[in-house]
Amino acid sequence: MVAPPHRRHLTRRVHRATAPGAAYRVAVVRSALALAALATTAVPGLDVVATRPPQRVTTDFQTTGVLDGGGRSWVVVAPLHAAAGAALEGEVAVLANLAQAVDDGRLPFDVPRPAGFAALPEGGRAMVHRQLVGRPLDVTRLAAGPGLSAEVGRAIAAFHELDADVVAEAGLPVYDADAYRRRCLAEVDEAARTGHVPAVLLNRWEHALEDVALWRFRAVPVHGDLAPDHVLVHEGRVSAVLALSEAHVGDPAEDLAWLTASAPEESLDAIEEAYSLARTESTDKHLLDRALLVSELALARWLLHGTRTGEQAVVDDAAAMLRELASDVEDAPPIGSREPVVLPDRGWDEGDDSLARTGGDQTLEPADDESEPRDRLTPADDVDVEVEVEVEVEVDDTRAHELDQLGAEGQDDDEPDPVDASRPDPARRQDHAAVTEELHLGRDLPDFLREDRPNG
Repeated sequence: MVAPPHRRHLTRRVHRATAPGAAYRVAVVRSALALAALATTAVPGLDVVATRPPQRVTTDFQTTGVLDGGGRSWVVVAPLHAAAGAALEGEVAVLANLAQAVDDGRLPFDVPRPAGFAALPEGGRAMVHRQLVGRPLDVTRLAAGPGLSAEVGRAIAAFHELDADVVAEAGLPVYDADAYRRRCLAEVDEAARTGHVPAVLLNRWEHALEDVALWRFRAVPVHGDLAPDHVLVHEGRVSAVLALSEAHVGDPAEDLAWLTASAPEESLDAIEEAYSLARTESTDKHLLDRALLVSELALARWLLHGTRTGEQAVVDDAAAMLRELASDVEDAPPIGSREPVVLPDRGWDEGDDSLARTGGDQTLEPADDESEPRDRLTPADDVDVEVEVEVEVEVDDTRAHELDQLGAEGQDDDEPDPVDASRPDPARRQDHAAVTEELHLGRDLPDFLREDRPNG
């Protein structure tokens, strides 16, 4: 769990209630051989011949791999305190539902399948499962474009596409959008009371938590503790997801926060695009904004973990990272803010007053069938078009009579002659006071001009 400051994944919750009958007297970190012995107890007939990776200890769990006489690999997971033991019991409950989702094709990756359990002397129990195919994700290898970045986005989306009952029926927490927002706000308030959170961060977080626009999303099943060690990849694909003890129904942004904090910036677009395309829900425009917030709140949760457990080294570590984060974001825009949109140059000359003469931006529509497709034209398009428009031109009574006579000449009673727009009548150019615009009409006058023309 050690990583550079401000790029740590520390979102694990440590406040679950202890499961009934699982009271821990003391946390015990065991040797790999001791965990191997637990494996033989958990899985009857298992013949362990060696220990092997993974071998790690976090604040909550100790994990080791073992090899049996048949060459098969297994993993032993033991909780280190009561809250972790309760979380492991929740994971066991949801793993059965998730395994069914894998078998049904709803998940494109595998999950641990418990093969047995061994009681721990201090309380709780260890879980043993077959080791899954793949190696921990190396986030530094995530890159722009299709590839592993897109695979990660699709894998997370597949988990979020599961029905909420997959998690809820296992008795795990369920938060709607407002409940999750209020939960985050309560954590910020608790962290503020420690006196270790800089004011710039408190203001930044409270502003985001009070911006209701950021919190419009549909709650989905989330992993809740994604990290490089918990995502296995094989041959360029996500092959398995581990450590589901923090699964719940909540904000999908939680599962993207670790990538926002640790993945190369150039890979984020590919991850988000693949994720969005794989989701059936409409676009969540503030998804990454909330992911950024969750990644920052992870430092507050790390601080709270230290204060709750009385680990001063953790408190000091969290306080130092919070000060560094405050320095990083002091001049940054608020979470969820958008830069002003600058419209592109439309190509109009600032000295061109043609729009003013014609009454502003006009939308010219053809008078033929409205069902025909229309191509949008820009001022830069070098094309010749004929349009039919309805205009009002002020003329005096004498000129109106002359125009009516000109329009009546050469026409029969049924149909007017077409007007040749390429040869305007010279007589119309002589009265400049009456005619202020030269109009190029189509070859056929529309019916509304014909029917509304006054009789001469």
